[in-house]
Amino acid sequence: MSSPDLSGARAEILERVRRGVGRADFAARRAAAEASLTMSERGPQPRLAGDAAGALLPRFCDKARTLSSTVEQVAMASDAPAAVARYLDREGLAMQAVATADAGPLDWASVGISVAVRAAVDADTVGISGCFCAIAETGTLLLCSAPASPATVSLLPETHIALVPAARLVATMEDAFALVRTELGELPRALNFISGPSRTGDIEQTIVLGAHGPCRVHLILIGETS
Repeated sequence: MSSPDLSGARAEILERVRRGVGRADFAARRAAAEASLTMSERGPQPRLAGDAAGALLPRFCDKARTLSSTVEQVAMASDAPAAVARYLDREGLAMQAVATADAGPLDWASVGISVAVRAAVDADTVGISGCFCAIAETGTLLLCSAPASPATVSLLPETHIALVPAARLVATMEDAFALVRTELGELPRALNFISGPSRTGDIEQTIVLGAHGPCRVHLILIGETS
């Protein structure tokens, strides 16, 4: 059976594009589309039980745990290395990790953890990252990719440990996107929303953790909401 000739279809599609671009109202339609993308008006969104900032922390912890993340709270960022060491010891994991630049300056050596600040490779078993913000509605982390925060640190190792400042908790996904626009202006190359360990139910509808990424996600919540 001969392959279909796609050249005619391609030419027809490109001609339609040319006609559309050449229309007199093209500039107006483009301006309207761009305005729609940048509009600040939000669509319907859930009202969380207790929208006050103080209610976000317990909501986030509850939702994160339902997603099979584990959570520990500490008072200050300087307490995070000891909390990570306790977790690694409890899970029987080696005291070594790869980390993003925002997590690197903490005093890991004082608790016996060897930390390398770089992108992760296949051999790395533990990745430690910060996060841009965390979403109380769903127990989700938002990580923004950048040279100093490569996505591999949270995606390649079997264990992902995230340092989450409680002051960076927001109520909803819409709030997270608004924070990105306000603080970053332009979207980074990748926004990674992490809702617990990687999982799949493809085989006999049985949930398996760690199929396409970390099988463990541990959250160190730092401080209290402002």
